Amino acid sequence: MQAINHVAGKAIPFGRKNVDTDVIIPAHWLKTVTRDGLGQGAFEAVKKEDGNVFTDDRWAGAPILIAGDNFGCGSSREHAAWALLDMGITCVIAPSFSDIFSGNAFKNGILTVALPQAAIDRLMEVAQDQPIDIDLDTQTVTTQFQDRFTFDVDPFRKHCLLNGLDEVGLTMAQGDAISAYENKAREGLPFLANTLSIAA
Repeated sequence: MQAINHVAGKAIPFGRKNVDTDVIIPAHWLKTVTRDGLGQGAFEAVKKEDGNVFTDDRWAGAPILIAGDNFGCGSSREHAAWALLDMGITCVIAPSFSDIFSGNAFKNGILTVALPQAAIDRLMEVAQDQPIDIDLDTQTVTTQFQDRFTFDVDPFRKHCLLNGLDEVGLTMAQGDAISAYENKAREGLPFLANTLSIAA
């Protein structure tokens, strides 16, 4: 998982409320056996609307998405996070998120930032033609107009995102402790030695 500390650049001013995971990535895209290319299917129905932000060149390649309240509601498909990553999105800012989406986003290295609606409205305005800056270390969202919004983040999630640690990475980081336990088990429970050797 890619570490996240600082995300800066263009932000897609989407702002729509109650966007469910089927809007983020429609069900017929879930048949794929790879994560690659899911960005093409992201917001497929929205992209068919006239004047939508996802096919507007002004926000091409933007790493930030600004959304409305209750973003990521609906089914628990992890493909929604994969599709956003494939689009190049590494941070989503909204007033609130579905718990399941927020968890899936975190596990895949996407920072979700919850801010009050007034802050969202201001960022939507700025994002029309100016970049936005998110600093996870200081937990702030800023603009070149001196706007500064602070956000809360779970300390464990912050640690994992800053260090690029997914569940496998967290386990691997405990390698010394795991080895020490296995060595102690061999000494104290010699009948397990053969089993542990085979497992190793």
